[in-house]
Amino acid sequence: MFDAVRNNKRIVQVFLALITLPFAFFGVDSYMRDSGAGSDVAAIGELKITQQQFQQTLREQQERLRTQLGAQFDPKMLDNPEARMAILDDLINQRLLLVEAGKNRMFASDDAVRQTIAGVDAFKVDGKFSTERYEAALRAQGMTPQGFEAQLRQDLTLQQLAGAVGQSGLVSRSVSDRLLALQAEKREVAEYRLDLDSYLDKVKLADDAARKFYDENSKQFQTPEMAKAEYVVLSMDTIAAQLTVSEAEVKAAYDSRKDRFQQPEERRASHILIASEKLGKDKAKTRAEELLAEVRKAPASFAELARKNSDDPGSAAKGGDLGFFGRGMMVKPFEDSAFSLKEGDISGVVESDFGYHIIKVTGIHAAKEKPLAEVKDEIEAELKKTAASRKFAEAAEAFSNMVYEQSDSLAPVAEKFKLTVKQSDWLGRQANPANGVMANEKILAALFAGDSIQNKRNTEAVEIASNTLLAARVLDYKAAALQPFDSVKASIETMLKRQEAQALAAKEGAERLEALRKGEDKLNWGAVKTVSRLDSRTISPIAAQAVFRLETTKLPAYAGAELPGSGYALIKVGKVIPGDKMDDATRKGMVQQLGNLLAKEEIQTYLAALRARYKVEINKAALEDARER
Repeated sequence: MFDAVRNNKRIVQVFLALITLPFAFFGVDSYMRDSGAGSDVAAIGELKITQQQFQQTLREQQERLRTQLGAQFDPKMLDNPEARMAILDDLINQRLLLVEAGKNRMFASDDAVRQTIAGVDAFKVDGKFSTERYEAALRAQGMTPQGFEAQLRQDLTLQQLAGAVGQSGLVSRSVSDRLLALQAEKREVAEYRLDLDSYLDKVKLADDAARKFYDENSKQFQTPEMAKAEYVVLSMDTIAAQLTVSEAEVKAAYDSRKDRFQQPEERRASHILIASEKLGKDKAKTRAEELLAEVRKAPASFAELARKNSDDPGSAAKGGDLGFFGRGMMVKPFEDSAFSLKEGDISGVVESDFGYHIIKVTGIHAAKEKPLAEVKDEIEAELKKTAASRKFAEAAEAFSNMVYEQSDSLAPVAEKFKLTVKQSDWLGRQANPANGVMANEKILAALFAGDSIQNKRNTEAVEIASNTLLAARVLDYKAAALQPFDSVKASIETMLKRQEAQALAAKEGAERLEALRKGEDKLNWGAVKTVSRLDSRTISPIAAQAVFRLETTKLPAYAGAELPGSGYALIKVGKVIPGDKMDDATRKGMVQQLGNLLAKEEIQTYLAALRARYKVEINKAALEDARER
C-alpha cells in the first residue's frame, strides 16, 4: 500500500485537496456514532453528523486559516451559507469514504502506520526515531499516541482509497496538446465598469425596510451568551513538579540501567567504491585491486584517488570521507572490515552488494559510559514521571470527588493539590483557541449547563487532555440578547442600499450588453489588456471567467460579469493571439496539472455515486442553527 501511495503522490494530493478539513480532533468512534448533542445537520443513512461535530470542524478550519493568513484572517470569512455548506460537504465526503473503505476492508496496516511515524522528522533525535520525542510532541498537542495513531490510520486509509479511485487520471497526447494550446492562448480585452457607488443615489428604501429586515433576521443581531469563569487544572505534570527524588534513588536507577547509558564505539572511515553494476563484477574487482596497489604505494594519495575514481557520488567529492558511524549503519561486510582495522589502517578489497570497497579508518571514538552527572536530570525526570503516573489515578479520583462534593468553591481542591485558581476572560459557547485550556469543547458544555450558570456550582472534572483534568466555576454571566434596533439600523440601511445599488448596476449592465451584441458600441472603453488563462491578473477573476467562456469565431465579442459588492463589468474581446510554444519543462508541468484535474473529476464522480448509494440528507435549518449556537 505504501509504495502505491508514494508512486501516486499526484493522485493523493488531488484527493486531499478535495478533503480539506483536518481529522485530528475526531477519534475513530466519533465518525461512527452520534455524540448525542443537538439536532443533526446531516444524515448518511443511519450515520449522523451533529451540530456539535460541525461546530468543532468549523472551529478547526477557522484556526487553520488563522495560522495561514495571520493578521489578514477575518472570522467572517466562514460566516456565510456557502462556506458552511462547503465545510459540511467535506465532512460528509470524509465519512462516506471511511464507511466505503470499511466495507471494502481497506485499512492501513500497522506496519504502514509505524513507517509513517518513524519517518516524521519532528519525532527524531540525531536522525533516529525517539519514542520520548514522539510522546512529548503529542502531549504538547493534547493528544495520546493511541488517538494519534488511530487518526493516522484513517488518513492513510483515505490515501489508499484515493489511489484506487484516481489512478486513471491520465490525458492523451492529442487532448493535452489541444488543452495546452487553449491555456497559452492570449486575448486582448477592454473593460467598461458600472460602479456600484454611482447607483447609491438612485436607491430609495421604504421607510420600514430596515425594520422589516431586522424583524425577519433577528438571529443575525443576537449577542451571544457569555461567561467568565475561574478554573483549576490537575495534570500528571503538576504532580511530577511537586515530587522530589533523592540522590540515592537517582544513583540506584543509574546503576540498574548502565547498559542504557553506554555510548557505543564509533568509527570514521573513507572509502573508494568501484560499483559492480558499472563494469561487471570481474572488471570491477580487477580495477579495485589496481587502485589498492596504488594506495599501498602512496597512502597519502587516498583522498585524491577517491575523488577521481570512487563511484560513490556522496563521498567521492569529500575524498571518500563517510564521517563517524556506529555498528548497524553500514552493510555488514563494510562494517566488519571497518571495525577490525586500527586507526590509519587500509583494508584489502572488500566486496558488498554495491561493489568493491577500499576502506581507510581515519578516526575511532571508543565505547564509553556516560557519567552520572551527564544523565542525572534525565533520570530524575523519568523517576518523577513514573511516580506521578502512579499517583495520578488516585489524585484524579480525589480531585473529581472534591469538586463535586464541595461544589460552591474551587479553593478547597486548589489548596489540597497545591494548584493555582486561574480566571478566564469572557467565554462563549463556541471555543476560541486563544482561550487556551478553556477552549475545550467538553468544559464549555459543562460550564454553560443550567446548574453551572444558575447556581454557580463547580463543573464536573473534565479530561481535557491525556492525564489532565480541569474543573471550572462561573463567576459572571451575560445571557444572549437581541441588539436594539436603533443600534443596528444604520448598518442595515447601508447594506440594503448597496444590495439595491448592485441590482441596478446588474440590470443596466445586462441591458448594455444586449445592445453591444446588436452592434451598438458607443462606450468609452478602458485601456486594452492582454490576458491568458495562465495569467489574467490585470482583470478581476469573475471577468476573466466571462472572457474565456466567450465564443471568439466572430470579433469583437462581448461579455458581462456581475461583480458582487462592486457593480458590473462589460468586457470586449478584440483579438485572439495564439500562445507561445511551451518548453518541455512547462509542458510537462501543465500535463500533470491536467491529469490532476481529471483525477479530481473522477473522485467527484465517485463521491456523487456514494452520496446516492448511502442516501445523504442535509438539515439546512439545523446547519444554520449550528452557526448561531
